[in-house]
Amino acid sequence: MRVLVQRVSSARVSVDGDTVGAITPEGQGLVALVGVTHDDDVNTARRLADKLWRLRILDDQRSASDVGAPILVVSQFTLYADTAKGRRPSWNAAAPGTVAQPLVTEFAEALRRLGAQVATGRFGAHMQVELVNDGPVTVLLEL
Repeated sequence: MRVLVQRVSSARVSVDGDTVGAITPEGQGLVALVGVTHDDDVNTARRLADKLWRLRILDDQRSASDVGAPILVVSQFTLYADTAKGRRPSWNAAAPGTVAQPLVTEFAEALRRLGAQVATGRFGAHMQVELVNDGPVTVLLEL
């Protein structure tokens, strides 16, 4: 599982012109683009959620858990693109939707159980993600 995290001052995700998830933090929030590969499991999702919740990338080296920063979770299978050969990415390392969807859902639910205010995109939909990256700060999380 890979989670590309961006520190933001605002973010929203839309499907067919309708906003399906948004955060407008007082201060900063996080956008988590989540990719799943074949050998990921529920434990991986939970451990990465905990890591994100406690990751000290907000102002004054604070974490989302320290300040209650909201998190927007968006599924992103393209994080597992293989571009080593040719000009057309291979998606073979990305888990199929039947594997990935429950794990992205578990990742978001694990964050909620930790106390996070979580908004989400819509799995499998063509989404438009708008965000204002603050810093800019972008970090790739893996276990």
